[in-house]
Amino acid sequence: MEMLDCRGLSCPLPVTETRNFMEAHPRETEFQVLVDNPASAENVQKFLTSRAFEAHVNLLGNDFQIQARKGNGVSCEAVVQGLISGDTKTMVVVTQDRLGRGDDGLGALLMLNFLKTLKEMGSSLWRLVFLNAGVKLTIAGAETLPAIRELADGGVSVLVCGTCLNHFGLLEQKQVGETTNMLDIVTSMQVAEKVVSF
Repeated sequence: MEMLDCRGLSCPLPVTETRNFMEAHPRETEFQVLVDNPASAENVQKFLTSRAFEAHVNLLGNDFQIQARKGNGVSCEAVVQGLISGDTKTMVVVTQDRLGRGDDGLGALLMLNFLKTLKEMGSSLWRLVFLNAGVKLTIAGAETLPAIRELADGGVSVLVCGTCLNHFGLLEQKQVGETTNMLDIVTSMQVAEKVVSF
């Protein structure tokens, strides 16, 4: 069985290396990917699942081994086609934990109010992405957590940067959304009809 060693690679390289391997070996129905951190393991597992593979993660010492086997799931291409054929899609990218500059307390309050008000966009709000300090809004104890959960429960896709969570030591504290990688975020930007970032 082929083993793809992606240890030491930062996001999104483990996912792109896995994708490149799959494209170079289209008949391969079973292989393994080795990574050295939980965010990469989750990202590779999610990517494989989106490509109709069954993916199971095993802990090997300090490393993570993802066992990939071709399954009968829905392919990534089918998901993208479904997204494109739907309503207008707006993606909002949140890169900080407060809105604006000047007073941090005011900025935190403005961010909370902003997230509470996002539901007014209705069905046009498709995806909410949290990067850099923005990931702090998705963790246990954050005042913004109920507003983000409400959006997720209402059908908004919520993605949270795994590299950013790792950087701040918050991976285990994330309470809402899917841990994601830069490849997913860039792909989302291609699918979205409108991207708002701050």
